[in-house]
Amino acid sequence: MAKNYEPEEIGGINMIAAGTTLTGDLVSAGDCRIDGALKGNIISNSKIYIGKTGMIEGKIQCHSVEIEGQAKADIIATELLSLKASAVLTGNIRICKIAIEPGANFVGNCVMQNPAPAPPPEAEDEAEN
Repeated sequence: MAKNYEPEEIGGINMIAAGTTLTGDLVSAGDCRIDGALKGNIISNSKIYIGKTGMIEGKIQCHSVEIEGQAKADIIATELLSLKASAVLTGNIRICKIAIEPGANFVGNCVMQNPAPAPPPEAEDEAEN
């Protein structure tokens, strides 16, 4: 017998565990935690968390992102980008707010917009598919 899912049950936390490598794009309505490696793009309406062992190579479009690991990515965040002391980020960012702890490494260009930056048209099309 099929179970009817309530909306709050569907958007849970997605996780790529340490030791796991995923190649491809990830589209999610819920939060995403990356402790492994992702070679591709992430589109989420929520928060992306890249743990100390996490690594991403691609583009990130989300509400907010917190990085403790490594990212070679262009990032569009409609709210906050937080770089922890162990973070290494190489890429361009378009954000509303930024928090950088001492020790974090960032190489790239930063555009801060308030109100939040609008996603590029191609990202909106991918989220709808």
